[in-house]
Amino acid sequence: MIEEQKPSSTGSAKITPLHSSAEENLRYIRASMEASSSFTGISGLGYMIAGASALPVTWLASQQASAEAWFTVWMLEAFFAGGVVLALTARKAETQGGSLWSGSGKKLMNAFLPTVGIGALLTLALAAQGEFAWLPGIWLAHYGAAVMTAGAHSVRIVPLMGALFIMLAAIVLLAPVSANLMLALGFGGLHLVFGFMIWRQYGG
Repeated sequence: MIEEQKPSSTGSAKITPLHSSAEENLRYIRASMEASSSFTGISGLGYMIAGASALPVTWLASQQASAEAWFTVWMLEAFFAGGVVLALTARKAETQGGSLWSGSGKKLMNAFLPTVGIGALLTLALAAQGEFAWLPGIWLAHYGAAVMTAGAHSVRIVPLMGALFIMLAAIVLLAPVSANLMLALGFGGLHLVFGFMIWRQYGG
């Protein structure tokens, strides 16, 4: 008769060390908190620099003899101001122990980039056809919509700034006003005012 073998009490079941389980739990908790929290890494200083640079650019653009030259001046400003805001925001997020590309920062960028991308596509299409008159309204509207949407994942005053950009877009698109004036009020004035408010309340 064959004797049935009983499983040994010292089986080969793997025991997870307590410290390993605790580290996994902490990583999960941190990831959950990042995903649900607002992104406070927006750089108020970056917005203020962008706003300060837009004011002389408005004057410089208005002095150009052709629409193409006007367009070139504003494109250079867009790359400069965008680069400054992005770099300072990424640095502020790192000093807070986070990242622009993870958690709430990633949500903010995912909400911001598609609308800005569509605005850039429309800009290229119209510029290629020499249709520059609609560009100020398109810039203000798409940037405002992007800021308003992304602001849902950031501090409370950011969506308000986006809404005011859209208001300026409506004025320049529907009323006989100076496009350069609306660009100065938006990319200059609003960036300066809200940048200062963000810098004072949230630092950076």
